[in-house]
Amino acid sequence: MADKAIKMGSFTWEGTDRKGTKVKGEMTGLNPALIKAQLRKQGINPTRVRKKSVSLFGKGKKIKPMDIALFTRQLATMMSAGVPLLQAFDIIGEGFDNPNMRKMVDDIKQDVAAGNSLANSLRKQPQYFDDLYCNLVDAGEQSGALETLLDRVATYKEKTEALKKKIKKAMTYPAAVVVVAVIVSAILLIKVVPQFQSVFEGFGAQLPAFTLMVIAISEVLQEWWLLVLGGLFVLAFVLRHFYKKSEKFRDATDRGLLKIPLIGSILYKSAIARYARTLATTFAAGVPLVDALDSVAGATGNVVFRNAVEKIKGDVSTGMQLNFSMRTTGVFSSMAIQMTAIGEESGSLDEMLSKVATFYEDEVDNMVDNLTTLMEPMIMAVLGVLVGGLIIAMYLPIFQLGNVV
Repeated sequence: MADKAIKMGSFTWEGTDRKGTKVKGEMTGLNPALIKAQLRKQGINPTRVRKKSVSLFGKGKKIKPMDIALFTRQLATMMSAGVPLLQAFDIIGEGFDNPNMRKMVDDIKQDVAAGNSLANSLRKQPQYFDDLYCNLVDAGEQSGALETLLDRVATYKEKTEALKKKIKKAMTYPAAVVVVAVIVSAILLIKVVPQFQSVFEGFGAQLPAFTLMVIAISEVLQEWWLLVLGGLFVLAFVLRHFYKKSEKFRDATDRGLLKIPLIGSILYKSAIARYARTLATTFAAGVPLVDALDSVAGATGNVVFRNAVEKIKGDVSTGMQLNFSMRTTGVFSSMAIQMTAIGEESGSLDEMLSKVATFYEDEVDNMVDNLTTLMEPMIMAVLGVLVGGLIIAMYLPIFQLGNVV
C-alpha cells in the first residue's frame, strides 16, 4: 500500500489564469486533487485534470542508449546548477516523451527518496546502467564530487554512443548495397526473365550458355522462391543465435571483421578509441589502474582487444608500465603507445588517453565519411554489373537471331 501511495503519475490539465486566458499543460503528481491544488497555488483555476494517456505505440517504445546518455547529461547539468537530486529527477522525467523512460526515472527517484544511494538505485536497472557506469557514480558519491563524475560519465556516454553510431553507419551502408542488389536481381529473375523465356522457345536454336544459366536460376526461383526466402531467414536466425550463444563463434567473427578491407580499419581504430576513452574516464575518477582495466576489457567491443587488455592487466599488476605492456601485445598502434608513455612520464595519463580517444574518434568519423563517398559509385557499379549481366543474358539470343534466319 505504501508503494501505491507514493506512486507518481503524469496528468494533463486545462484551466484559466488570473486574466481569464485559457492555459493547459502537463504536471506530475499523486492524483488529480493534488494537481488541482498545485495549480490553484499558481493562480490557475483548473477546469479539467486527467491522467495522461499512453499511446499504443509509445507504451512499447524501448529505452535507447542515447536516452541514457541524455539522462546523464541532464542530471550532471542539474547537479552542477545546484538543483536538489530529487527535484532534478522530476524535471528530467517530465522532459522525456518516452513513457518507459519517465517510469525508469521515477523508479530511480523513489528508490533514492527511500534512502538508497544513487549508485545502488542505478544498479537495480542493469539493462540500462552497466557496472562501469554504476562504479563511476559510486566513486563520485564516495568522494563528494558527484556532479563532476556525472559530467565525466555523460561525456563518456555521449562519445561512446556517437562512435557506435558511426560504426553502425559504416556497416549498414555495404549491407544496404547487397540487399538492394539481391532484391533487384530477384525481381528481374522472377518477373522479367520468364517473359523473355517464352519468346526464346520459338527460336529453334541453341541458346547461349550464359542465357541458359540465367534461365535455370530463374526457374528455380519461380518454383522455390518461398523456400529460398525462408532459408535466408533461417540462416540469419541461426547465425544470430550462434553469435549470442557461442563464444568461439563471436571471437571468430570479431577476428574476421578486423581483416575486412576498410571496415576492418574502422573497427580497429574504434576499438582503440573506446579503450582510451574508457581508461581515461575511469582513471580520472580515481579508480586504480588495475581495477580500471577490468571495465576497459569489456568496453573495447572486440575479442582481440579484450584479450590484449586482460594481458595488460596481468602485466600492470606485476609492476610493468602500461605503455610497455601495450607494446608487447602487438595490438595497439605506435601513436597510442607513445601517447600513453608520455602520459605516464608526465603524470597526466588520463589527459593523454583522452587525446588518443579524440584523435581516433575523429579518424573513424573521417573514414566513415570517405567510405560513404566511395560506396556511392560502388553501388552503381554493383547494380550495373548485376542488372546489366541479366539484360545481356536475355538479349544475347536476339543478337544471334540473324544466324538462325
